[in-house]
Amino acid sequence: MAGLTLTEAQERVDAWIKSVGVRYFSELTNLAQLVEEVGELARVISRTYGEQSWKRAEADRPELADELADVLFVLICLANQTGVDLAAALERNLAKKSARDADRHANNAKLNPPGSA
Repeated sequence: MAGLTLTEAQERVDAWIKSVGVRYFSELTNLAQLVEEVGELARVISRTYGEQSWKRAEADRPELADELADVLFVLICLANQTGVDLAAALERNLAKKSARDADRHANNAKLNPPGSA
């Protein structure tokens, strides 16, 4: 799946839902699924990069990539069933952020402390 565009990802998820998943869950169910998947992602990150330790054996640990993919899958499901073109939405969002934050981060002392250049 290397080089998969957002549009292609939306098409592939839609085809999978229609052939394997039978139909989309309701938007509310998918929102709950998204929150659940984000929680699983948070658990992996908190135990891998934070101070939390793993409770289970090493072989049973979920993988960060798999958890990220689970979040992306459900997010794509929500976009598909609500008619959102994620590629177009991301382009608009990046343009908005670029205009709004043109100097914001460069001038943020928390990100660029004195003498860090």
